[in-house]
Amino acid sequence: MIRVILFLVVVAALGLGFGWLADRPGDLVFTFAGERHNISLMTAASMVVAAIACAMLLWWIVKNLVRSPYILQRHFRARKRDRGYQSLSTGLIAAGAGDAEAARRMSKQASKLLSVDQEPLIRLLDAQTALLEGRKEDLRRYFEEMIADPETKLLGLRGLYLEASREGVQEAAFQYAQEASTMAPQLEWASNAVLGHKVLQGDVQGALRVLEARKATIPYGKDGKTARDMLKRNRAVLLTAQAMKSFDTDAAASREAATEAYKLEPELIPAALIAARCYLRDGHIRKGNRLLETVWKREPHPEIADAYIHGRSGDTALDRLKKARHLASLRNHHVESALVVARAALDAGELTLARESAEAALKSAPRESAYLLMADIEEAQTGDQGRVREWLAQAVKAPRDPAWTADGVVSAQWAPASPVTGRLNAFEWKVPLTAMSGDAAPVLDGNDLEGEFLPVSYVRNEAEDYSTDEPAFRLDTDDAEVISVEPEPEKPVAPKAEPQKAKSDLLKAKVTILDEVTDNPALQAVQKSQPDKAKKQDIQHNLIVDDPGVPADTKEQPRKDEKFRLF
Repeated sequence: MIRVILFLVVVAALGLGFGWLADRPGDLVFTFAGERHNISLMTAASMVVAAIACAMLLWWIVKNLVRSPYILQRHFRARKRDRGYQSLSTGLIAAGAGDAEAARRMSKQASKLLSVDQEPLIRLLDAQTALLEGRKEDLRRYFEEMIADPETKLLGLRGLYLEASREGVQEAAFQYAQEASTMAPQLEWASNAVLGHKVLQGDVQGALRVLEARKATIPYGKDGKTARDMLKRNRAVLLTAQAMKSFDTDAAASREAATEAYKLEPELIPAALIAARCYLRDGHIRKGNRLLETVWKREPHPEIADAYIHGRSGDTALDRLKKARHLASLRNHHVESALVVARAALDAGELTLARESAEAALKSAPRESAYLLMADIEEAQTGDQGRVREWLAQAVKAPRDPAWTADGVVSAQWAPASPVTGRLNAFEWKVPLTAMSGDAAPVLDGNDLEGEFLPVSYVRNEAEDYSTDEPAFRLDTDDAEVISVEPEPEKPVAPKAEPQKAKSDLLKAKVTILDEVTDNPALQAVQKSQPDKAKKQDIQHNLIVDDPGVPADTKEQPRKDEKFRLF
């Protein structure tokens, strides 16, 4: 831009100069080689300008001729560099796409065209290629070479951290993350890794110091708002962990940490819970209860209800039931409210109220704890073990209750960091993920569970040919259940014409079945216990469950399907 302006200024000056000379005519007289020459002033000025232009052009030509080797060398070097950067770009794209062969080819080409010292990204491409091909030793070597270069040291530390974490060497991963966090506290991955490791080791104070060092690097304004919110949440988690750790040893420090954590993050249930327990322990019953009620209105939680109901020692079961009903009134029609009242009513002996509340919870959200509670209520109220087993069976098939879950790990209590990855504030109150079952059998209802499960065995008479008839059955006298059936009279069906040999084989098979049934001692016992029914019905109708009846193509009358189930 400056050159353009200078060029315009020179052109304007020449134009003004020639215009000024045109307005003032004159002659220029000079003697050269003994001869006197007389030319106009305009011609003389034009000759001077042309001479200067020719001199400049001549100088430019001579200078380019002298510098031509360097110019050619620079041209080819720039072309080679452009090709190298193109190969590097193509290789990084191929590595990102998972094309290991193309990435390796582009990496070799870029290494030939570019210098590794001048372009550190070549090591990154080599590392990505080694990662795709599974060459762990080469990958580690590339990252260690990156650490030796100040420009790529953080990149190498992150690569070694990820590899150590992938291999399960947590101590080495922590060392790499700690070194990166010391160099650059603003790195989120490094500070989070150090925080998680220190929390898992029980060093909450050290984790708080790391958090303070990171706070100093967060910019003010809108750019750092997200980072500040995350920092505030992590600090609340660490303070909650510190309060829980010192709850039994240092009451003042525990109360101070819990109160600050609740102020920083009111929606963090463990922070509110430990703060309320500190108030209740110190005798501030009303203050603790108000805090628990506030949290319960926002999000009902069973631990909040337990702390609220059992917060004051010396309360009777009826007092706890009264507090449970008051707490449930703050969030009506919620499943946790119904379950809280049901448990308190069961402890107080109010079984009718317990059953009503538990049934309301089942209607709202049928899950495992509600069915187990119904089993306890059933046992306490009626003592019917059949119904108790029914509720327990439904509890097995019911959806699971919410629990503290982090990275697939289910914990009975909240923890500040995940035991798997060390991620801070990883535990969430939600229904744990369960594996899908391949059993597609339907769930039995209550009526199906009242009777006893008895096995039925089947046997085929190998001596006879039953290719066109129903298979014969054998009654297992030890384990089988005998059921007497009175078939309803039906209209006779005309038998189909059949060869005489097939009819005789069928009659022999039926005689064999009748002989086995008649000689059975279990069936004789049933007939003696029920003499009236034994006289009215034929012996061939005393069959076991799932008897297919008489085939339709015989002289016997076909039997109607009875409403029996095979368990």
